[in-house]
Amino acid sequence: MTKQAEYVLRTVEERGIRFIRLWFTDVQGFLKSVSISPAELEVAFEEGMTFDGSAIDGYARVQEADMLARPDPSTFAVLPWRKEQQVARMFCDIHTPDGEPFFGDPRQVLKRNLDKAAALGYTFYVAPELEFFYFEDSGPEPKVLDRGGYFDLTPLDVAQEYRRSTINALEMMGIPVEHSHHEVAPSQHEIIVRYTDALTMADNIMTFRLTVKEVALQHGIYATFMPKPLEGHEGSGMHLHMSLFEGDKNAFHDPASPSGLSETATAFIAGLLRHAREITAVTNQWVNSYKRLVGGFDAPIYISWARNNQSALIRVPTPKKGKASSTRIEYRSPDAAANPYLALSVILAAGLKGIEEGYDLPPEVADNVFQMTPAERAAAGIDRLPESLSEALEAMERSELVAEALGEHVFGWFLRNKRKEWERYQQHVSRYELETYLPIL
Repeated sequence: MTKQAEYVLRTVEERGIRFIRLWFTDVQGFLKSVSISPAELEVAFEEGMTFDGSAIDGYARVQEADMLARPDPSTFAVLPWRKEQQVARMFCDIHTPDGEPFFGDPRQVLKRNLDKAAALGYTFYVAPELEFFYFEDSGPEPKVLDRGGYFDLTPLDVAQEYRRSTINALEMMGIPVEHSHHEVAPSQHEIIVRYTDALTMADNIMTFRLTVKEVALQHGIYATFMPKPLEGHEGSGMHLHMSLFEGDKNAFHDPASPSGLSETATAFIAGLLRHAREITAVTNQWVNSYKRLVGGFDAPIYISWARNNQSALIRVPTPKKGKASSTRIEYRSPDAAANPYLALSVILAAGLKGIEEGYDLPPEVADNVFQMTPAERAAAGIDRLPESLSEALEAMERSELVAEALGEHVFGWFLRNKRKEWERYQQHVSRYELETYLPIL
């Protein structure tokens, strides 16, 4: 047994923890949990906990049902919202009964891609800007709590207390927060989590989403990461600030370069740009995701890069003076409703492809891409992100890069599941259609 596992066992005993929740996700990114008692914890570390994989979306067939959830002791944390009893959680890696990593486990998918980066000498670091809405309830008519806007303070921003409670809960679980504020749309908020390695961050994003919802419920309201819940207002994204490190050195930084970006960074950006369309089905996986990726709002829809241009898909923020470690890129299209393990996997795969193949970086787009004419964008070689989930799935299906990054199991299941979602959406008659056409046709 590892020292970390021994530490967890001691902590559980010393703190009188009553239950330990073992967490993992299905392919869509929904959190799954099984609760065990402290008496079962040592067995869980040594042998794993058996569960029925055929009951989990995207896992095993009925005839291959048995799966093992092996807790990762490095992810141990006490849940601060369960005050009546001490309850802790750990994320799990999923294995087959013979002890092999299960290819349908999203956490294992990310680990495989991180191993590839490590073989090239890189560690992948990520910091997300996570946006979400507070509503009165989860009903089909969203009821906002305020009419505030970007950075608004009291009395317009009535949700400061909710954000503070959320930040306190996150930091009690070892997830440091940089800052938070009211976002552009009514009742919309953003919390930025401090950067860390990609696997830890994927775990943190899953914890973040649950924490925001749990704290909201404690206050009698509802929180949602739905990308576009309000018509006529901004949607919620998950801008990802990313960098590769070689040991303690930021591989994206080159002090001799006029831009401060290394060849590694420019090739990584070029890889993301070239493969942006084919990875979008994973970074924006819901029908509703494409209601956010439309013109007239801040969400990027055109495939371009720039240093200080909010209309670009990839932005290069100005690093802090004298701090090479802060050199990074910002990928602006993903939303927080994506499965973070799969989203970070395809993003990393696209960037590494650019590095391995030596992709050339297209020219920077200094103009507002939204205000360019179609002819100007075509002349500049600026393509558009997919306009619907169906279009995104078509691009994904043709992608060798995504198929390799996700693995055959997840790749095939994801396509089948999302096509069914699109078929259901096509059969739906919306309020817009009824209000527009019923009175006149």
